[in-house]
Amino acid sequence: MERRAYQSYISSKQIIALTMEKIKFELTHENSVAKIILQNGKGNILDSGMMKDLSEAFVEIKKLKGIKLITFEGSGNHFSFGASVEEHTKENAPSMLKGFSKLFFDLIDLSIPTLAKISGQCLGGGMELAIACNFLFCDATAKFGQPEIVLGVFAPVASLILPFKLNTAVSNDFLLNGRIFSADEVKTSGLVNEVYENKEALEAGYEDWLEKNILPKSASSLRFAVKAANFELNRILLEGLPKLEKLYVDELMESYDANEGINAFLEKRKAVWMN
Repeated sequence: MERRAYQSYISSKQIIALTMEKIKFELTHENSVAKIILQNGKGNILDSGMMKDLSEAFVEIKKLKGIKLITFEGSGNHFSFGASVEEHTKENAPSMLKGFSKLFFDLIDLSIPTLAKISGQCLGGGMELAIACNFLFCDATAKFGQPEIVLGVFAPVASLILPFKLNTAVSNDFLLNGRIFSADEVKTSGLVNEVYENKEALEAGYEDWLEKNILPKSASSLRFAVKAANFELNRILLEGLPKLEKLYVDELMESYDANEGINAFLEKRKAVWMN
């Protein structure tokens, strides 16, 4: 798909909208909000192509000093079904993990408040992107889950973020049971800020929250506040992700069951574990 950039000449030549292959990036609210829409089929799969597009969007955002908030949402009825299972195979896992981890390192480097707006399924790598945000808003259709364990693997980013943000019982329910949580359950857990009746109510609630809580503030001061508020979580991610990548590639993907789980999913059959 051809990439198209539309320029605004009101002040400097700032990017107003950049349509890429698998995301749409635009500036709203007088260029103070960077809006990123995931658009990769029905499930908005977070594959290597989308990771590349997101990295390019982050490069553009870093050039803009007036950004006060980055938002993520999915096109259609779902936020994201997660990362590409095809890219989790043994030969593809090392590059996939490095590209995925880079997204979170880039967000740490940007140090801008982030918000995810969730409708429908928010699973796997999609949920990891969402829970890395400072704020999560969802509607009643939202379903959250880290089902990686069902495929015989684990979620590196979620394995670091969920124990930090949730109590042990709920974190383990996500990571070790792979259970899918409803919007109300996730609200009770404290993982999301607000649950709205539908997508329209979510958007209206977000706009009201934005006008009251983000737009009146200094973009520069918000960045310092994010560095401070995320200080401990950022340390955990920066130190922990390389270690979990190594555990995943050097040990997990050398096991029979991890490869069996991925292959069984791709072949649409039940996995036969050797334990």
